[in-house]
Amino acid sequence: MARNVRQSKILELISNFEIETQEELVNKLREQNYDVTQATISRDIKELGLIKVLSSQSGKYKYAFAETINQTSNKYLFLLKESVISLKIANNFVVLRTLKDTASSVCAMIDKFNLEDVLGSVNGNDTVMIIFSTNEQALLALNKLENIINS
Repeated sequence: MARNVRQSKILELISNFEIETQEELVNKLREQNYDVTQATISRDIKELGLIKVLSSQSGKYKYAFAETINQTSNKYLFLLKESVISLKIANNFVVLRTLKDTASSVCAMIDKFNLEDVLGSVNGNDTVMIIFSTNEQALLALNKLENIINS
């Protein structure tokens, strides 16, 4: 399985679950049919620049993104650029087509950009839809995302 797809799945898992250890992450990936070792996960964690933060829910430490894209490596931007196939606008919606199984991670990464006037975002398996309050804000966001992905 491609490293980028696996790393996108890691980002999705840490967004959806409180994962405390590398072993727990390995087990979650295996549940998703990823054949991984602890050594591979250790390298992925380092490449992704993941950090451990104190969970407000459980009071335990868990893996997480740094608070903003700028605080981490360029790996997030690379994954975003590699995962997005197309960007389109429809009125106040921006729709991104992604590689299979990467939409959730792309959606989580885009949330880190704090785009203005976002009403919400949803994703499927290979599609992300971002809803804006106005058509104009959607167009501004589309241009910003195109600049990021094409840079």
